[in-house]
Amino acid sequence: MKSNFFLRLIIFCCVFCVFRAACAAPITEAEAASWARDKGQQLLQTFSEPDLQVRYAKLDEMFLNYVDLDYIAKFVIGKYWRQMTAEQKRRYVPLFKRYALAVYKSFPLDFARNVDFVVSSVKSDRKYADVITEISLAGNTPAEQNGAPAQKFIVTFRLTKNNGKLQIIDLKLTESSLILSYRSRFYEMIMQDDGELEWFLEDLELITSSTEETNRQRLSVRQAD
Repeated sequence: MKSNFFLRLIIFCCVFCVFRAACAAPITEAEAASWARDKGQQLLQTFSEPDLQVRYAKLDEMFLNYVDLDYIAKFVIGKYWRQMTAEQKRRYVPLFKRYALAVYKSFPLDFARNVDFVVSSVKSDRKYADVITEISLAGNTPAEQNGAPAQKFIVTFRLTKNNGKLQIIDLKLTESSLILSYRSRFYEMIMQDDGELEWFLEDLELITSSTEETNRQRLSVRQAD
């Protein structure tokens, strides 16, 4: 339950995730805490949107507005970016964007229990602000609520400021980094393809196309119900 909830929650929180530390400006603890509260509430409100198609549209918009997918595409491919040809890079970046938008839709976006969070503390330095939040997962039914304590998770958001805009550059549950997890997965796929980047691109296209089609079918079924 704990790992499933973390995966569902953090993949959606990644709609805010960018990894650009260059030219970062100092962040005050007050503005970091305020930003985290505002964006967290916005995200939870989006999860509660009853129309699944509208919910996806809002999350897609958040993804495209708050995520530097061009940079993240290069980050998760890591050292292999330098080994790609110009033509492979041209194909890979838009493919990664499709992949990112398809992956989050493959997870349930309905929370069967109440989700809440509080900002516990903020630690800032000249480049970053680490916002430590406590996320609670409580029951909805009387049986679940009767004396059962809420599950609590400590999640850390690392913020940076670029051109006056606060952005998340990493998410962690204990020592688990979402961005590094994606890089590990892509490295594993490339190694399984014997380091052949063309095969990797073919596999990524198959995974993305299959996930997109599954998402379309799931949405059609939900709309028909």
